[in-house]
Amino acid sequence: MQWQQKDSSRKRDTAPLKDVFDELLEAYRIKDRYNERKVVAEWESLMGKTVASRTSSISVKNRILYIRLSSGAIKKELMMHKSKVMDLIAEKYGDQVIKDIVFL
Repeated sequence: MQWQQKDSSRKRDTAPLKDVFDELLEAYRIKDRYNERKVVAEWESLMGKTVASRTSSISVKNRILYIRLSSGAIKKELMMHKSKVMDLIAEKYGDQVIKDIVFL
């Protein structure tokens, strides 16, 4: 009987794992860095297989996304639509994660 009471009180103190994780990122002031890594890790789902297959390296330094591409045509296309790429990133990860993109 006493075990059941502990279990019911435990349920009142629970929170969704996502909320706890977000609080942890905020507490350690690493949320932006975590989101930067997510941009790199999710580049293919963000931009599609064609762009991802032509991307030879991707990194973030000082909130600037550096993308090295193996196709000149795709590089030129992405440079022309840089604001759309920035909007996609801002929409999914927030405005403060990436402040600029450099295509190499």
